[in-house]
Amino acid sequence: MSNFSIMHTPETLETTSFDFSGQTGTYHGKVRDVYTIDDKLLVMVVSDRVSAFDCILPRAIPFKGQVLNRMAEYFLDATSDIVPNWKLAVPDPNVMVGLSCRPIKVEMVIRGYLTGHAWRVYNMGKRELCGVALPDGMKENDKFPEPIITPTTKADHGHDEDISKEEIFQKKLVAKPDYEMLEDYTRKLYARGTEMAKEKDLILVDTKYEFGKSNGKIFLIDEIHTPDSSRYFYADGYEKRQAKGEEQKQLSKEFLRQWLIQNNFQGLEEQEMPEMSDEVVNEVSNRYIELFESITGQQFVRSESENLLKRIEANVSNYLTNVAAGI
Repeated sequence: MSNFSIMHTPETLETTSFDFSGQTGTYHGKVRDVYTIDDKLLVMVVSDRVSAFDCILPRAIPFKGQVLNRMAEYFLDATSDIVPNWKLAVPDPNVMVGLSCRPIKVEMVIRGYLTGHAWRVYNMGKRELCGVALPDGMKENDKFPEPIITPTTKADHGHDEDISKEEIFQKKLVAKPDYEMLEDYTRKLYARGTEMAKEKDLILVDTKYEFGKSNGKIFLIDEIHTPDSSRYFYADGYEKRQAKGEEQKQLSKEFLRQWLIQNNFQGLEEQEMPEMSDEVVNEVSNRYIELFESITGQQFVRSESENLLKRIEANVSNYLTNVAAGI
């Protein structure tokens, strides 16, 4: 695992407030700050903020934004033959520029294993999730006979909520032909992600995909197969750990959620967010870097962490100037 000394914590990218040439809109999400250019392009700045249980944690994580952006680039390029995606360029380690699409208000979650939210629902005795029947007799982290799709609503604020295919049609959130295409894309993307993970001795446990439309065409948007949107197990020893009822070794944000649960926080009202020590921040950063190196097979090269805002502004402005000049 890559490590850095907690004696000197690198600068982190927590908030941005850029004013780029041609800027026509801004949106500040939990993790990303998005700038619209001429109502045609999106400049997505991936911050080092980290969220869990739909809450932003009190401390940013060094290099986390770079990890997410580089991994999203890696997987968008590797799946562009399956579905067109929004990416046009990566002018900075923390920035992706792409087509402005109208987001589809449903996130496509696909699960190959009974873990995380699905396990918590199952453990409460429920045998249905998002209208999908769950088999009896399963244990935590067991593999489903076939991957299941469990959509959620895409909330602008607050918590995303589980929703069934039937409810999606009833509420007219997505037209049936479009939804069928989303399901097809989701299964194919998950299959590709599973193959790529297997090559690196990992298991892609579950993940989510977001889609948008531009000129009537569906595009894959945002990020895919990153630790913010996906969960991974180490394949080596998976079967033995399951047979013994042991916890699986994970590369995901689940360890962070478990840390919060152990510290009496699940994003509920009147619960107080626990403090994050340097050691916890260091571990989270190293986990993100470990996942990048494990899943891509590439060494993670830390970008210059001083004057992050100036670096990003200069790189994006230079890119936009070249686009405007037709270079």
